[in-house]
Amino acid sequence: MIPILIIDDEPLAAQIVKEYLSDYPDFEVLKICGDGFEGIKAIQEYQPELIFLDVQMPKINGFEMLELLDEPPSVIFTTAFDEYALKAFDAHAVDYLLKPFPKERFSKAIAKFLQLESKSSLKELMESNALPSEGYSSRVVLKVKNEIKIIPVQDIKYFEGNDDYVNVHTQEGKFLKNKTMRFFESTLNPDVFVRVHRSYIVKIAEITKIESYEKDGYLLILRDGKQIPVSKTGFPKLKAVLGI
Repeated sequence: MIPILIIDDEPLAAQIVKEYLSDYPDFEVLKICGDGFEGIKAIQEYQPELIFLDVQMPKINGFEMLELLDEPPSVIFTTAFDEYALKAFDAHAVDYLLKPFPKERFSKAIAKFLQLESKSSLKELMESNALPSEGYSSRVVLKVKNEIKIIPVQDIKYFEGNDDYVNVHTQEGKFLKNKTMRFFESTLNPDVFVRVHRSYIVKIAEITKIESYEKDGYLLILRDGKQIPVSKTGFPKLKAVLGI
């Protein structure tokens, strides 16, 4: 039997998926979850091989939910919004079903899943192929010990590279996120954040002063007094966003 979870805040949509799956005796629906947090708990408990996942859900969306999993299962996205298709396929999802989808289209998605000879960690694929979505990130979702923390981007002062991780600096403190600086540079609004150095992305509103530093070098002084180095490649970007 292939264990399945359905994660969707629309009960009717979830029941349709379950009904379609009744044509496949080797698939077993273990649970239907109404939001991302419930989905995370169910994935950790049941260890499904495949999940049917809605994108727009209360609390956290489907993509944010996947980021919080150490070893995500294979995913078939189900959503009423076509604008997330590119992001879903960049994440190497098995398929992307646009609601309302007929049984024939559903069957094609199942066939794609069954044809996979081996399964890789979805999280690893997302990290190695991270590309920006059509919009900009509005929040950062991460784990703090055993809790899930959601940080709105307006609360973030700057990002600091830390090997394969990024330190997210806020008024509340520093938090570690398993992402790359390249990921944040490509998903943050360039009118709000600017990458001034290989290791730093800074919120423009936090900058209070630019000081000369050594030969042809500069330092940013932030509201809290933090000094951020500006690289030679970062300085033109900084001048452009500040209009100087």
